[in-house]
Amino acid sequence: QVQLVESGGGLVQAGGSLRLSCAASGSMFSINAMGWYRQATGKPRELVATITSGGRRNYADSVKGRFTISRDNAKNTVYLEMNSLKPEDTAVYYCNFDVTFHSDSQYDTVDYWGQGTQVTVSS
Repeated sequence: QVQLVESGGGLVQAGGSLRLSCAASGSMFSINAMGWYRQATGKPRELVATITSGGRRNYADSVKGRFTISRDNAKNTVYLEMNSLKPEDTAVYYCNFDVTFHSDSQYDTVDYWGQGTQVTVSS
């Protein structure tokens, strides 16, 4: 069983910074893409940033130049460095891991989500 544990959310003033972390535990063959998504109250969940196993990054236009996603494969952890935060960045942030398992010559891929961490940016 794989578990994702997020940390780093909180309350910050506009223009401030936060760093989110998400660590996976459990037995896995490999972790492919890792990502961050967010959901503001009354809105659908949206992609914030993703990073492939090869290090290729993709960002939502709304966070380009302000947010940086990174990963530490040795620690099965993904990070989201958020700078120049705006009130519209307020949301619950979720990490997402695309995990591959291997058993009996078979490979299976499963999507996992973190529990979510609240980020609130005051004006």
